[in-house]
Amino acid sequence: MDDRNLALDLVRVTEAASIACAKTMGQGRPDYSDQHAVSAMRAAFEPIPIDGTVVIGEGERDEAPMLFVGEQVGRADEDDPAMDIALDPLEGTDLCAHGRPGALSVIAMAPEGNLLNAPDIYMNKVAVGPVGRGHIDITRSPTWNIESVAEAKGVDVEELTIMILERERHDELISEVRETGARIKLIPDGDVHAAIATGNERTGVDMLLGIGGAPEGVVSAAALRCIGGDMEGRLVPRNKEETDRAQDVMGEGADIHRALRIDDLADEEILFAATGVTDGELLEGVRYVADGCETHSIVMRSQSGTVRDIHASHNFERKPHYTLEGLHEKMDDPEFESG
Repeated sequence: MDDRNLALDLVRVTEAASIACAKTMGQGRPDYSDQHAVSAMRAAFEPIPIDGTVVIGEGERDEAPMLFVGEQVGRADEDDPAMDIALDPLEGTDLCAHGRPGALSVIAMAPEGNLLNAPDIYMNKVAVGPVGRGHIDITRSPTWNIESVAEAKGVDVEELTIMILERERHDELISEVRETGARIKLIPDGDVHAAIATGNERTGVDMLLGIGGAPEGVVSAAALRCIGGDMEGRLVPRNKEETDRAQDVMGEGADIHRALRIDDLADEEILFAATGVTDGELLEGVRYVADGCETHSIVMRSQSGTVRDIHASHNFERKPHYTLEGLHEKMDDPEFESG
């Protein structure tokens, strides 16, 4: 596949989603923000030369009107490559709705069969950048992982910064990390953003630890694979219903409690794109100017290890579909397929 061109196509999709939802920032309506991101992303997928299947999306078909798991996206011409898609039109919905930092629009794409169709349950995760690759183990304690990564980096544990979602379920984890002496940065939401940040030295983040969504774990693993980072996870079903759901998705006889290495989560040739919605360590948020807006994105390819940092200017007179009014017109068009 010509993944150079496809990578740039992907960033146009994340840009569209980010621009659409950024105007809802701080309105306090998470569903409203998410709706605009989803609708814009779905519309932007239409001309992309792929035969894509959403494997990580907005939920099951009966839960989501579009970008649901199993939905076909892209142009889907006869010669277009079959691709699996993992996406989150607005990663950090509450962050955008309440004007907090770190909201993103993200997409990962790989040839069919190379992204884990993870169940929508929790996953315990550990993620690091390239220096920590091969020095993490989800089956070992947080203390072991922190000390191992510190040794790999050649620094004292006290010099590491660990990102953890600020949740009651992480009280024991936070206490253990504090006992090691490592620095902690608590975040209210957005562990995809946190995982990617471990692979960029300018963020100052060394490791992500803790329990978050399993689908987000696949997206994070895809990004880290592109930049030579590492991630491991283990599913954490909370009850019989979630255990059964995980078994259905992972397959009869599969060990749903086994350690999932990065190659289990995302394999082969990965393309990844992300665009900032609100400012964060990794990306700047959407900035509005007189004739349109400016966006900040990253585009990554695992085959080459290339990471492109893209600052783009968008003129709303030439791209009216990027405005809320233009998006609403698109959504009202009877030819627009919403799934």
